[in-house]
Amino acid sequence: MRLSEMKEGQSGLIKNISGNSLLRRRILEMGMTKGSNIYVEKYAPLKDPIELVVKGYHVSLRVEEAAQIEVETIAEGWVPSS
Repeated sequence: MRLSEMKEGQSGLIKNISGNSLLRRRILEMGMTKGSNIYVEKYAPLKDPIELVVKGYHVSLRVEEAAQIEVETIAEGWVPSS
């Protein structure tokens, strides 16, 4: 599943990050590495961007960028520790 397909309140485990090298590097620098837990906090009112919680901090990504991240979903309701 792609990160952009996840709903508010869902959690996942990052499996793969695709896209061009500049986008990949930017995503990796934000701490979104393979194997990291990710939680979809909320979507903006117009559904773009997405607010995520990764490694205890909040990050916003455009839906287009989130579509480059493949995730495996974890049980709903898991909230990362802050």
